Amino acid sequence: MNVRSFSMLKLLKNSWRTFPRRFATKVTTVGGDEIGSGTGIGQITGRVRSDEGGPHKVNTPSKEIVTHLPPLTEPLPNMPEAVYAKSLAESATTKVTTLANGLRIASEPRYGQFCTVGLVLDSGPRYEVAYPSGVSHFLEKLAFNSTVNFPNKDAILKELEKNGGICDCQSSRDTLIYAASIDSRALESVTRLLGDVTLRPTLNEQEVNLARRAVSFELETLGMRPEQEPILMDMIHAAAYRDNTLGLPKLCPPQNLDSIDRNVLMNYLKYHHSPSRMVIAGVGVDHDELVEHVEKYFVENEAIWMKETLPSEAPKQVDTSVAQYTGGLVKEHCEIPIYAAAGLPELAHVVLGFEGCSHQDPDFVPLCVLNIMMGGGGSFSAGGPGKGMYSRLYTKVLNRYHWMYSATAYNHAYVDTGLFCIHGSAPPQHMRDMVEVLTRELMNMAFEPGTEELMRSKIQLQSMLLMNLESRPVVFEDVGRQVLVTGNRKRPEHFIREIEKVTAADIQRVAQRLLSSVPSVAARGDIQNLPEMAHITSAFNGTGRSLGRRLSLFK
Repeated sequence: MNVRSFSMLKLLKNSWRTFPRRFATKVTTVGGDEIGSGTGIGQITGRVRSDEGGPHKVNTPSKEIVTHLPPLTEPLPNMPEAVYAKSLAESATTKVTTLANGLRIASEPRYGQFCTVGLVLDSGPRYEVAYPSGVSHFLEKLAFNSTVNFPNKDAILKELEKNGGICDCQSSRDTLIYAASIDSRALESVTRLLGDVTLRPTLNEQEVNLARRAVSFELETLGMRPEQEPILMDMIHAAAYRDNTLGLPKLCPPQNLDSIDRNVLMNYLKYHHSPSRMVIAGVGVDHDELVEHVEKYFVENEAIWMKETLPSEAPKQVDTSVAQYTGGLVKEHCEIPIYAAAGLPELAHVVLGFEGCSHQDPDFVPLCVLNIMMGGGGSFSAGGPGKGMYSRLYTKVLNRYHWMYSATAYNHAYVDTGLFCIHGSAPPQHMRDMVEVLTRELMNMAFEPGTEELMRSKIQLQSMLLMNLESRPVVFEDVGRQVLVTGNRKRPEHFIREIEKVTAADIQRVAQRLLSSVPSVAARGDIQNLPEMAHITSAFNGTGRSLGRRLSLFK
């Protein structure tokens, strides 16, 4: 840069001192009869109001006639009086019928041409103690395959497609769900299909082998993905309920792939797909018609295993054990894949958990409010004003510690127990600090929440509840699960009122109840910096010590 250019830059830099100030807009005085510029829509006249410290333009609507249509403020001539629709009393009720064999049928009317019908079964990994773990994982893959009346999966899909239907099967730790959404006029067709799928599957050797390959591929895929949530949820449940009920793996262990065959699956179905352990739920259907079809296809036609002879050494009853919370540590030191293109570093994962409560416990609703209050998610949505991220894990963790990549609270509720936990991820060198930060936030739950924070969490939970129940499949699952556990369904209004009743004292009581249990820890990845379990336990017991200028919970 030459001397002349340098002088010009210096002149421009100091120009605000030497040049006269310029305004971006010119100050003008509005006359009393001027037409306001506005947005150019319509003729808006303006007059000047000179009080209150200066001229202000007040817009008044024009009285000029711009259309020959009558104004909307007056009733239209020669039009009949409007008659508005009213909600029917029966549209807000869930009808439940129990058949002689113990099978329950629940339905709820809903507006629309389509309906959702399915089965909710008291089945899942928690009942597999006498079987090779992974039976439920196989059943997910084998759903909607060949049956006694449908030769193959294509025949089933063709039956659904004739009426615009779709189907799905999902398993959780204590529930197995078969469901289909279809045109309401095809209710008999979908009931016949569900009866065959759940009570009369053939499970031929080729289908079982294909399911084995699908499960093996899914396990391999989970090991190659950076997302570790499915694996970590299995690990934290194994730590919390060691070797019993809910601690049994949901994902089929690789060593069990060859142990699960048709005989094992048929024996499991015989005792777990019994009428007393299932609920047939429908949303958007006529209840009496549904009951008629269920009696025809679920009662009159017997299950396939009633005609077959199963191995005599197989289990002959259902495990009815109550879940026993133990607490403890499950860890796996391994390499976790990374997204090289995204530029994300290698992450280590940890989950800290405590015993929660069942979904029938009086503290269930306050615990749900506490879960919303903790909140959390990924770091990409943590910072910056205006994002609406007010939960504690956003404002006190992700927004303060740049090395934290995620922190999310989970509340798992079951029929006899529950598990409350926080999943965090960070680079391996920050593992110790991450555990300390999450431990502090869990301990801080015992302090009284602010009035605004509590009110926000309650409103957010109410909003999420009502918004989710706008979906017909969600209503179906809600009806089926509640009737399976209690025999009836509580309306959303009940939960809205219960949420409204939650106080700060309830939150403190529930938090102290959580912290009084033995902690559970699951960790995966490069976890050489993970604190010892004894140090984590002592930290929650309030026996941490001070190191230097900051308080360290771990020795």
